[in-house]
Amino acid sequence: MKYATNMISRRSLMMSAGAFFIANGAVAQSVPTAGGDLTPPDAHALAQSKQITLVDIRRPDEWAKTGSGQGANRLDMRRKDFVPELVKLVKGDTTAPVALICARGHRSARMTRALKKAGFTNIIDVPEGMLGSRAGPGWIKRKLPLNRG
Repeated sequence: MKYATNMISRRSLMMSAGAFFIANGAVAQSVPTAGGDLTPPDAHALAQSKQITLVDIRRPDEWAKTGSGQGANRLDMRRKDFVPELVKLVKGDTTAPVALICARGHRSARMTRALKKAGFTNIIDVPEGMLGSRAGPGWIKRKLPLNRG
């Protein structure tokens, strides 16, 4: 009986410690390899910890309507200077991990391919997007933090 009590105590302690670390963002997130995908919660955590550059590639009217994910840089994919501006965001390092998010994952998938052709080697897609897609519910329905304005 004493053994069972000790096991319960240890198990409770370990579960409490795990919950503490998860709640406080202390669990290391892994950055997917080039061509991989991220869920919005993972993209948010990695952007907050500065392990990725998260870029919202939608239009300004879309940003105004829904806001952007907290930690995301806003860069309209239609800009003629999109690639040079992205290079500035990553401080010239085209091997740095960059995650792209749009409304529903279509534009981010297309831009992922285009940026690889432009010489970026670590582009990651967030296929759920801000509004959700077949890949999942998206940033907004997951109630992740938003930057408005």
